[in-house]
Amino acid sequence: MAKQTGTMTAAVTMGHGGPDQIEVRTDWPRPVAEPGHVVVRVAAAAINNTDIWSREGAYGTAGDPDAVAGWRGVPLDFPRIQGIDVVGYIDSVGQDVPERWLDRRVLVDSAVRYEDDRPAEIVGSEVDGGFAEFHACAEAQLHDMTGSPLSDAQLSCVPTAYGTALGMINRAGCAAGERVLVTGASGGVGMAAVQLLADRGCRVVARTSDGKQDVVKAAGADEVSLRGADSLAAVELVDVVVDVVGGEEFGAAVDRLRDGGRLVTAGAIAGPVVPLDLRRLYLHHRTLIGSTMHTPADFAELARIAVQGGIAPVVAESFSLTDIARAQARFLEKDFVGKLVLVP
Repeated sequence: MAKQTGTMTAAVTMGHGGPDQIEVRTDWPRPVAEPGHVVVRVAAAAINNTDIWSREGAYGTAGDPDAVAGWRGVPLDFPRIQGIDVVGYIDSVGQDVPERWLDRRVLVDSAVRYEDDRPAEIVGSEVDGGFAEFHACAEAQLHDMTGSPLSDAQLSCVPTAYGTALGMINRAGCAAGERVLVTGASGGVGMAAVQLLADRGCRVVARTSDGKQDVVKAAGADEVSLRGADSLAAVELVDVVVDVVGGEEFGAAVDRLRDGGRLVTAGAIAGPVVPLDLRRLYLHHRTLIGSTMHTPADFAELARIAVQGGIAPVVAESFSLTDIARAQARFLEKDFVGKLVLVP
């Protein structure tokens, strides 16, 4: 199909910093379908912590935790359209891409390029993302969502939150029948982990805040531990901890592992520098696992689960693309359950 030109509405981040760095433009150049690529008409794009941290340059470096840097340890290139999660419909295809893709509903793999099965470049960071009316990506990133019972808004919640959760679950080797503690269980990745673990047949202990217990139980949690009310030390020992929180409870979470247990972490929303008594780690043969996003196999598995309806992402609120500033401010309040979604 011939390439299309023109302009579109896009939320464009002009540099590292606060929300004032985002400009909503109605005259931004619309992407064209290069060879091997397609242009997706964006139907929905979820908001993630990585969108905020990438804009702020809050990832730091090994030598300086306060350095302004993206997730790869260097500043991003600007201007940049952020938005790591993209679901939509194929608007045009480039050379060498079959036209059968046209108008197909697709989920876009948020990893643009892998190295040794690990994401090396991601959507909304190294390349433009989904906070726009149109998004260009490689055909290899597409996963056909035909037949999925999930809405567009629900599907937009899947790539980062569920991809990260499934990557953690697979790296930790969570198996049916195992007892797994999930921290931050009402957040995007935490809720995804609860659903995916329940779908796998694990017994889930959800650590969340008061007022959110009914939602995490509905997501598949067998037990709930309330942060700020229940001591983490009161949780019976588990086989695995799936942690996206970090902060002051990290050492206590390690101590809830049985001998030989595993803790996998992929986040630090309560703080990246944590207390840890190493004796509690090595004397009990426990294993710490770091995990970033997903592998190609993880994402393909996730796409199959989404088509089969094995997950049910919770959309807390939807906002128009032009209301991105209010949506990101709402995201930082952290008093909701599920995901916030932008709809172009």
